[in-house]
Amino acid sequence: MKCKVYIQGREVAELAQDHDGNSMLTYHADTAPGDFVSLTLPVRSQPYRWNDPLAPAQKEGFSPPASASLLDLMSGIDGNRVGRLQLVSPGAVFMQPAPAIDIVALTRGDSLEAALAGQVRQHAQVLTRHHLIQGPSPQQPFAALNEHLCMQVASRVMLAARTDISDDGQTLITHRVDVDPQGQPCWGVEDFCVLLGLRPSEKYDASWERMAQAVRDHVAGSRKGEAFRQLATSLLLTYALRNADCHAGKLALRYTSRADPHLSPACGLLSTGVYAGVEDQLPAIGFMGKRTWTPGRNLHKFIAVTFGIAPKEQVWMVEALCDAVADVAPQVREAMKTHAAFSDIGQRMLLAWAEGIQGLRDKHVYALGSWEASALA
Repeated sequence: MKCKVYIQGREVAELAQDHDGNSMLTYHADTAPGDFVSLTLPVRSQPYRWNDPLAPAQKEGFSPPASASLLDLMSGIDGNRVGRLQLVSPGAVFMQPAPAIDIVALTRGDSLEAALAGQVRQHAQVLTRHHLIQGPSPQQPFAALNEHLCMQVASRVMLAARTDISDDGQTLITHRVDVDPQGQPCWGVEDFCVLLGLRPSEKYDASWERMAQAVRDHVAGSRKGEAFRQLATSLLLTYALRNADCHAGKLALRYTSRADPHLSPACGLLSTGVYAGVEDQLPAIGFMGKRTWTPGRNLHKFIAVTFGIAPKEQVWMVEALCDAVADVAPQVREAMKTHAAFSDIGQRMLLAWAEGIQGLRDKHVYALGSWEASALA
């Protein structure tokens, strides 16, 4: 069993699976050094081998069963992934994303079905040349609106993907971070599951320490400081937004070559505690061997030691988070007026944000004193 591996349309390697289910990636002799399939798999003459039916570079973007064969895996991801890498199984051809869409028309609820011929309502996600479109979630009502509002907070404190929301608040449109203005993939994007050699099912097995080490391993010295600052901001955001689902698959490095990896724009943020059954869920990723919403002074000590960010700068980062949350709170209240069914969830979001911010400002964490939280009441 074999399949072809492409980088931006160029065939660079072959991925094969033997009768025992082991995998082997072999680069072609003429593959340029810059056409590596993963930061963890630089171009070389010797094949890469795994005693596993799933090679690390295949792990991004889907969660196959452990017993899945190589061709089973390929049939699920041919052409349908974010990033410059594409894998094509025997007899298959490049599968192009859905055509470009009118983003203004898409955000109108009454035009959504026509814009995508019902694909969003029938499928959880639709990938187009410029956008990733997420349909409604029966398990998490208004998850699209929840995520959109969380992303508005993130965009005020760090590099974040742009999002739009349909008028009915049920469909999220995320602008892809891996394509150029023409919609052609130009960035490689590898989440921390790939970088740490974890299966998608192991995305909760990472730690902030291990992700920091991956940054040290793959980000150039001149870029490490900014990558660490972005990673620290992501950690603080999990507390501020009470996002218990910030796992290794939600954070990634983005690059065009081995010289320029950096933290990919934030995406997929959600205030998870507003939904029934997960109110008490702990943070997805821990540090110093613990997962807790009350880290105390260990939080700023960890960020200082692991990311090299002085406590004084951390205070500025927390203050910026407070301002961002206060700026976006009116959008939450406006959404509550527009969508009556979102009112309860919106109120829960505001309460969760207030709790998150107050927790960061607590004397046992950053000791920032009182904060005017009336905007979140």
